[in-house]
Amino acid sequence: MSLTFEAQVRPEGSKPGALRREGLIPANLYGHDGANSVLLTINARDLGYMLRSVKVGETPVELTIADLNWKGSVVLQEVQKHPWKSTMVYHVSFLAAKG
Repeated sequence: MSLTFEAQVRPEGSKPGALRREGLIPANLYGHDGANSVLLTINARDLGYMLRSVKVGETPVELTIADLNWKGSVVLQEVQKHPWKSTMVYHVSFLAAKG
């Protein structure tokens, strides 16, 4: 069973706190286009489901970015959380899977 999630390109000049208040979590995608990275947002509910379903650095996930016309396999590389509120996620990073 393959998990599929959707992300959007983060608007230029958007503030992370404002995005979180809207229910979006800031994210980055690395390795999809050489050394370039893309600033993204992902729905907080989708991310919550993802965090319950995958292991960081291990489980491949299908990520779709409609704004870029890109779809590929990624691995959740890093999750930044609030120091003592373990359910509050600040930021996530994805690494595009090779091959």
